[in-house]
Amino acid sequence: MFEMLLLSLAAAAQVVPPQATQLPPPPPAVPAPVTAPVEVDARPYVEIVTDAGKMVVRLETARAPVTAANFLRYVDSKRMNGFKFYRTTRSWGAGNALVQGGNRGDARLNFPPIAHEATNVTGLTHCKGALSMARLAPGDATSDFFILLSDIPGFDADPSASGDRAGFAVFGELVSGFDVAENIYAAPVSPTKGEGVMVGQMLDPEVRIVSARRIPAPADAPQGCVVKAAN
Repeated sequence: MFEMLLLSLAAAAQVVPPQATQLPPPPPAVPAPVTAPVEVDARPYVEIVTDAGKMVVRLETARAPVTAANFLRYVDSKRMNGFKFYRTTRSWGAGNALVQGGNRGDARLNFPPIAHEATNVTGLTHCKGALSMARLAPGDATSDFFILLSDIPGFDADPSASGDRAGFAVFGELVSGFDVAENIYAAPVSPTKGEGVMVGQMLDPEVRIVSARRIPAPADAPQGCVVKAAN
């Protein structure tokens, strides 16, 4: 018995006590990648459906608030439904190309004239695709507008030029449906309708605007050209 106890103690003495388990330190925290905030395009987009097809325009409400709001007023009130594209400047040549539209029916559908927003103040320009207001004198624009199909820098305001020097008021641009605008530009004209420089430019038949409504910003909308680069 005594010998068995000695053997047990000897065996116990040879057992190495377990060592404390030491875990490796945790890896350093990896900071989350810094991503630039997604810039949401808050500018209004309007889909214009015509007898010739569909176009989409984007409005510069921050740069030309009065003119853009006027256009949206016609859209939101549905007064633009039934307006016409009635003019093409094809006779002026490819360097001065535009199509013009507006109220060709009941003048009572026109809202009051709006203040003129000159391009030297808004920072917008008459590049290809620009959406601008038709007028005779600064401050008399109502419902008529035009879409440029070529750059026409001479339409920008130029305080150093002769005449009224105020140019036309750009307030947005065409972002899709250029082919539709080109087809309207190339449509048949009357040889006799119109007055003055507009003789030979009046579409015959006119192209009706079936509907105009706000839509969400298209995912593939181009950056555009109407905003001038900062000096």
